[in-house]
Amino acid sequence: MEGNRLKTVIVGGGVVGLTIAYELALRGHDVTVIEAARCGSGASHGNAAKIAIAESTPVPAPGVLLQGIRWMLKPDSPLSIKPSLAPGYLRFLLRMARHCNTHDFEAGLDLHLRLGEDANDLFDEYQAQGIDFEMHDRGVLLAFETRERFDEHCASLPAFEAAGHLPRRLHDDEVREAEPALSDRIRHGLSFSADRQIEPDSLTAGLLAKLTDLGVVVRENTRVGRFVRSGGAVTAVVTSDAEVIKADVFVISAGVPSGVLARQLGQKIPIYSGKGYSIDYSPAPIQLRTSLTLEDARVAVTPLNGMLRLAGTMEFGSTDDDVNEVRVGAIRRAAQEAFREWGDGQGELAPWAGSRPMTPDGLPVIGRLDSVKNAYINSGHSMLGLTLAPGSARLLSGLMTDGSSTLPGELLARVSPNRF
Repeated sequence: MEGNRLKTVIVGGGVVGLTIAYELALRGHDVTVIEAARCGSGASHGNAAKIAIAESTPVPAPGVLLQGIRWMLKPDSPLSIKPSLAPGYLRFLLRMARHCNTHDFEAGLDLHLRLGEDANDLFDEYQAQGIDFEMHDRGVLLAFETRERFDEHCASLPAFEAAGHLPRRLHDDEVREAEPALSDRIRHGLSFSADRQIEPDSLTAGLLAKLTDLGVVVRENTRVGRFVRSGGAVTAVVTSDAEVIKADVFVISAGVPSGVLARQLGQKIPIYSGKGYSIDYSPAPIQLRTSLTLEDARVAVTPLNGMLRLAGTMEFGSTDDDVNEVRVGAIRRAAQEAFREWGDGQGELAPWAGSRPMTPDGLPVIGRLDSVKNAYINSGHSMLGLTLAPGSARLLSGLMTDGSSTLPGELLARVSPNRF
């Protein structure tokens, strides 16, 4: 309730955890953030660095897992499914397969567009409220080598157009007029003007500075060992060094580990890792007018101040964040083939690999747990954490304070942690 100084612990200090901390602090909560490593050092650091409204499609799509199975023997493919999977991961993929149909795909896309529709406005609001971070308004060009992939993607455009996102359809010379750096391999394009670019580390730093001003306590390099429960509620978390931190309300927002943490509270939520990669170049080897996604290779290309980021691949079944050089090589090769003057990609920094929190239906998990009366979750945003973070934070803060919702009831049920 507005002005009520509820003591609130948020477990997880990525962009999703920090935005919910900000929203709750504005609403009068006394907030402590507990982060196992350094805030923003996981998927929030290595993401594609953009508000990806034009790419809000859920991962489960018609044929996606069948394509992954066909690619299993191709080590540099954009989608990888490791053949030796733990039983829990295999069950997760089987559940995901049931959502790889047109109906669920279209419904998931609609929900993502609804949840992310105010992302630009909310990030503008953050800056107006004094949060300092790097943001650009360059739009995005979805670039295609083949007409087949272009037509396949166009099948989803009615949902975007219904939400007010009207792309320009480009072919041949029109594509290179939009982005002169592209090679002749790129024959078709969809240009969306609303997508923006955000340097994620600057966003983390800006949020942390603002949270400090608001009196939020941030505990980095602190792991949650267990929860203390009493009478159907959580009363405290016990850290790995045996410190007890008491609170009135708890929020799990820890990316992939969120599923394990929810299980400690008696609720099974299937959140598993989808590993991705990114490579930064500073200075950038080429100059771009716009950000792009090389759709045939599934590689995002994002220009930022003094640098360029390539990001791509989806790897199911990985249990670590080690860098696979074959996959990094595939990302490099995509850039070499797509751009006229890429050369040897001078300025390359050390590649990054990290885990993104995936759910079997491809939708985030936002709301109160059924298993305890004062614990909530905000996780499972897959590759859309940066895009959906401000909207999901605004949604959850409303549910936690006065019960209000930015989504209608039927859509709220689709992101509920109690749907599984």
